[in-house]
This record gives sequence, structure tokens and C-alpha cells, in this order.
Amino acid sequence: MKKAAVAAMVALMLCGMSAQLIAGDSGKSRKEDTAMSMQKTYRFLKDAGHYFIATDDGGQPRVRPFGTVHIFEGRLYIQTGRRKNVARQLLKNGRTELCAINKAGDTWIRVSGELVDDNRREPKASMLEEYPMLKSMYSADDENTMVLYFKPGTVTATIWSFTAKPVVMTF
Repeated sequence: MKKAAVAAMVALMLCGMSAQLIAGDSGKSRKEDTAMSMQKTYRFLKDAGHYFIATDDGGQPRVRPFGTVHIFEGRLYIQTGRRKNVARQLLKNGRTELCAINKAGDTWIRVSGELVDDNRREPKASMLEEYPMLKSMYSADDENTMVLYFKPGTVTATIWSFTAKPVVMTF
């Protein structure tokens, strides 16, 4: 239990340092800050293993678990099946929010933004290389595989905890 507490404290300290960097205290360019924010968001979601995604279904919120997250060509991607209700909902309204909690259960992230369908073969193939277990259900060449990226400039990712101020990142 003590190891988890120490790990959580280190993560919170790193979050605080990242917040300072994102606020412009580092002298880094906006492009570097954006890449760092995206990488931090990706790493949190990847380490959590699963997250929940919320969509709009004609005014009714719909939430379900997801597990794919990937960075390709400098964009943060997720993956689903084009035949699923979630795909139809995202095509109609790409505004979404993800939420994941870390394994210790004391820190969580909310990611809000607009998802854009990318029907090119390259991002599909890259996603499937990142998640080879999906190859039994999906192919980069089928009509069902759907990858979506967060539209740059629309994303706000906030890391929350019970013991520290929220860390807000945009990209």
C-alpha cells in the first residue's frame, strides 16, 4: 500500500511540474507543450487500461468502456467498429468526453474534445499494430474498422485527484 501511495505522490508531483510547463514557465514552444500534453494524456489512458467514453444519442447520454488509445502522426486516436451505435453517434456529433481512473484509484482524467473520423488505411493499420488482439475482429482493409482522432485545438484534458489541484492541459 505504501508503494502505491509513493507512486501516486510522484505522479502528482509530475503533474504539478507539467502544469508549470504547460503554463509557459519552461520557455518551450506551443508545439512542444501540445505534444507534451498529448503524450501525458495518452500515457494516463494507456496506463489506466480502460476508459469510459460518453456520446450523445439524440439528447440521451450514452457511456461505455473502451480500451484503445494511440498516437499517430501527432494526433491522439481511438478505435471502434463502424457498425456500432457509438460510431453512428460520433459521426453525428463528434463532441465527446472520456474518463479514466488510475490503477491506485486516487487520480483520474477527463478528456473533452471533438473526434474526427479518419478512414485512411495507415492509421487503421497503426492502431491494429498497437493492439494486435483486435486483428481477429478488425482489419485495416475492412469496411468496419473505424479510427477517430481528437481534432487539434479542441481538447481539454484535466487530471484530478483527492489531494492536489487539477492539472489542465489543452491540445
